[in-house]
Amino acid sequence: MKTEIIYGIHPVFEAMQAKRRTFHELFIAKDKAKQRIEPIVKFAQSAGIQVSYLARQKLQSLTGIDTHQGVAAKVSPYPTLDLSDLISANTSATPYNFFLMIDNIVDPHNLGALLRTALCATLSGVIIPKDRSAEPSPTVSKSSAGALEHIRLATVVNMVNSIKELQKNNIWIIGLDKDGERSIYENDFTGNIALVVGGEESGIRPLVKKNCDFLSFIPQNGPVSSLNASVAGAIAMYEAYRQRQP
Repeated sequence: MKTEIIYGIHPVFEAMQAKRRTFHELFIAKDKAKQRIEPIVKFAQSAGIQVSYLARQKLQSLTGIDTHQGVAAKVSPYPTLDLSDLISANTSATPYNFFLMIDNIVDPHNLGALLRTALCATLSGVIIPKDRSAEPSPTVSKSSAGALEHIRLATVVNMVNSIKELQKNNIWIIGLDKDGERSIYENDFTGNIALVVGGEESGIRPLVKKNCDFLSFIPQNGPVSSLNASVAGAIAMYEAYRQRQP
């Protein structure tokens, strides 16, 4: 059975709350202050999860990182979905789906930040490619402050084919691009949509961009040519969130 080690107070606790992974063992640093980890330990004990107390150096060796916050867990891999499952089940607060498509983002911290915003902005789900992308790893869970554990995430082989499948299901594809035809503040984000956010350096790949229904830009001034990918995605998602409020 494949397993991985997740770490950090929020990722471990959120994974427990989400109940989407199997927990095999919880690890706590012996010198960790009890107040912040008490809810995690109590949850584990009530669920029958083995709790082990390790020296901090041992925990660092187990996680491979020194920012584990004194908490880690041996769990089953993150459960991704098929695109068809994501499309068929609308779990959003509105009658319309709102997806985020993340193209060519390889930095796990940017991916984690985007997933955290997507959860806060109540998106229906997130789509990433299996290749040329950061994976839903323990680092991404930590960077998202545990938001990854609640997100409905689909991994796909081909982003262009996925766009076409979404379009067949009456979902409009809006690419975030500095050369877009209209600003995000002029765009209609209220229906069935998928927002495409591109990579840190080159943005959306040309063929993916070509298959978008619209391209939309974020107005900006000043000497810096572009926004960080996760910041740009957050601005666009929250403009869509604002428009979609009743």
